[in-house]
Amino acid sequence: MSPTRFASEHRWLYIGVIVLLVALAVVGVIRYETVKTDNQATKKAEQLADAAEDAGYRRPDVNTLKRTLGNDGGQVCEDPGSALKTALWKINLGNGATGPGMRPGIEDSRAVRAEAKILEIYCPDELHRIQDKIDDLKTDDTVRP
Repeated sequence: MSPTRFASEHRWLYIGVIVLLVALAVVGVIRYETVKTDNQATKKAEQLADAAEDAGYRRPDVNTLKRTLGNDGGQVCEDPGSALKTALWKINLGNGATGPGMRPGIEDSRAVRAEAKILEIYCPDELHRIQDKIDDLKTDDTVRP
């Protein structure tokens, strides 16, 4: 058997091995990025849980924070200063009634600081966009720890 005939018979084997190695390399890179992202999400969730605990709240579940906010803050950091998000935020800060009974209220200062802390940890470059709105809120210690 000549060497060229041997090489041509096993060409598909060589191609298969090369394709398999490339596929394994791609999977390895994807897994590395996932682990790196997962570590960042865990670090930020731990930081937020510590901040909540320092503020006097019960420590939230880190896994829940990690799943909800990820490593980029998810919906919280997606254009927080927009008119729609600001309106929804203020509605949620209201008295809980609907329709004509809806009234603004004096918000708990700790709760407002906690919301700002989420932006500070997950998207610090977005906090300045709503800082003036936070400063304009009428707050007081309305909820007991």
